[in-house]
Amino acid sequence: MSVPDPAARPEPGRDPAGPGGQSPTGRRSGLRNPERAVRGLGSAVLGLEALVLLLAIQPIRVLGGQLSGAAIGLIVGLAVLAVLLAGMMGRRWAWHLGTLLQVVLALGGFLHLSLAALGVIFGVVWAYALHVRRVILD
Repeated sequence: MSVPDPAARPEPGRDPAGPGGQSPTGRRSGLRNPERAVRGLGSAVLGLEALVLLLAIQPIRVLGGQLSGAAIGLIVGLAVLAVLLAGMMGRRWAWHLGTLLQVVLALGGFLHLSLAALGVIFGVVWAYALHVRRVILD
């Protein structure tokens, strides 16, 4: 029978994470693999964006009226780019290209106003994902 070392247990009311919220193992977030978690978040945002873009074509066409061929091409192109980027979130440049994708989608508002609305919505979601990435990895 082994007796637990009293020095190994944290004192009541004391934060075991230590100064600055950092754990004794060096991980700030408490995640086993923070890089993987952040990649998953980025991939999920881009995958959801691709799905919403492709599903938005028909309602925009029916309700919004004049959806030009250029606007449909932009939607499909951005959806394909989002799917490709979702698979490459392990690369640092993919995050920058994801940000550019949000800007291009927002500028798509010049082709159809609903594209600007989608660009703003997903731009805010992407900004939150970047914030979470910065907090967890830095």
